[in-house]
Amino acid sequence: MDNVTPITGHAIPTQADQSPAREELPIVQLTPTVYTRFAKTAIDRAAALCGLIIMAIPMLLIGVLVLMSMGSPILFQQRRVGLNGKVFNVLKFRTMGQDRRLKDVFVQQEDRITHKSDKDPRHTTVGKILRRYSLDELPQLVNILRGDMSIVGPRPELETVVNAKYTQNLHQRHLVRPGLTGLWQISARGEGPMHENGEWDLKYVEQISLLTDIKIICKTPFAMFGRNKGG
Repeated sequence: MDNVTPITGHAIPTQADQSPAREELPIVQLTPTVYTRFAKTAIDRAAALCGLIIMAIPMLLIGVLVLMSMGSPILFQQRRVGLNGKVFNVLKFRTMGQDRRLKDVFVQQEDRITHKSDKDPRHTTVGKILRRYSLDELPQLVNILRGDMSIVGPRPELETVVNAKYTQNLHQRHLVRPGLTGLWQISARGEGPMHENGEWDLKYVEQISLLTDIKIICKTPFAMFGRNKGG
């Protein structure tokens, strides 16, 4: 029996279908609803505010660990592409040291200039733990409160990757706000570069609803204890 998505029962894209930034990606339509136009943003900001209050002490402790193990700054900012192509600075706890020599050697050896990798020698012990359980992404609750992101949606892509790799159809993932978690994360645990797995995000754009978001949120904790993600 073919594999199916955990949300709709539709067939999961095969590896052969997941070639980088394909022109054959489907054209999708975002159907405006009360949820997508009004309720989703309100729910996101309320949830982000509650999350920041609940996680204030754990985030403070993580900040202290980052400062002790890596020095300042505690937070890492990176330009990502959001709703309607608007660029914003995504926030994360730092997980890497700032050794430029190690970075240059790693990039040269791996020919990898876009997405993070477990092989990167700059990752500290604390950083590896934060990444393993997605704790490095907790500051993105601030991004959600600002309106840059949503709780659920496609992961925000690097501006450099969007400029270099995206075709017109793949830009359709920017019809919705990027998310802290999403269909790609729970289905493939973020395996491989985002621009090579655009089918997941386009499926989400077509399926977006309160029920879909609830199902993704409920499945996220299980995915967090699975494989590492690439975004």
